[in-house]
Amino acid sequence: MNKVETIADFYKRKFDWMPDNLKNEMGHFNIFKLEPLVGTNATSIPYKRRDYFKIMLVVGNSQVHYADKVVEVKKQALSFSNPQIPYKWEHLDNTRSGAYCIFNQHFFHQYGNLNQYSVFQPNGNHIFELTDEQVSKLQSIYDRMFDEINSDYTHKYDVLRTNVFELIHFALKMEPSVVFDKKAIHASQRISTLFLELLERQFPIDDNHQKINLRSASDYAKQLNVHVNHLNRAVKETTEKTTSQLIAERFLQEAKILLKHSAWSVSEIAYALGFTEVTHFNNFFKKHVQISPLKFRNV
Repeated sequence: MNKVETIADFYKRKFDWMPDNLKNEMGHFNIFKLEPLVGTNATSIPYKRRDYFKIMLVVGNSQVHYADKVVEVKKQALSFSNPQIPYKWEHLDNTRSGAYCIFNQHFFHQYGNLNQYSVFQPNGNHIFELTDEQVSKLQSIYDRMFDEINSDYTHKYDVLRTNVFELIHFALKMEPSVVFDKKAIHASQRISTLFLELLERQFPIDDNHQKINLRSASDYAKQLNVHVNHLNRAVKETTEKTTSQLIAERFLQEAKILLKHSAWSVSEIAYALGFTEVTHFNNFFKKHVQISPLKFRNV
């Protein structure tokens, strides 16, 4: 890929082979190889908030900057990313190999909601370290996907959706088992879940979504048509955190992302997060991070 070509342009060019009617009816899907890169050619994959979900098999020692977190991959890993969570891979050794597929939600229209799976949720696991045996199993799935996308089979995209679900469930089976209470989900859990979904819908902040509208517990209670005290009790009961705490944590996470990965000024970020004065934003940030937003950006 040409260094001056943006990721968005790259994906657009890669999809030029697909007829417009297929793009509209089926959504987007494609698969690529990560070719080994050596020495000075081993550049990092640039940060980009993307329009696509992505599942990537990477062999090689790496660091992944995922939202406001940094995860080190010692040898090899399977990673999941969605359009809401920004990330950047930095490869620390001289070579890398692997494969990745990209697709949008419309590709799974009538086949389920991808966001129901924890690997695509904000608080889920997104990076899975792999053994050599697991890499071999996953590589065989990607090999089948390459064969399928290049075939003339009429229903090949149905097969490819199945392959994507194989990757998702391969990762989910690696997570620790969770024993669920067989009792019906009670009202507090429902309210808390709705609050967390509504909170997450406010993000990411970008050129198309430039300002947060819901900032306080009262704002969310009004939107959910419940009393603020009822909301606060439900959230505290199910998460062991206050409503205001969860709002502040999510705002802080977005502030860190924008400071590190956007060209917006501190005042523009403050405005986007709904602070009426930049000093209020500075005080909020320093209270939680112990340094100013500008110092955090320059660290």
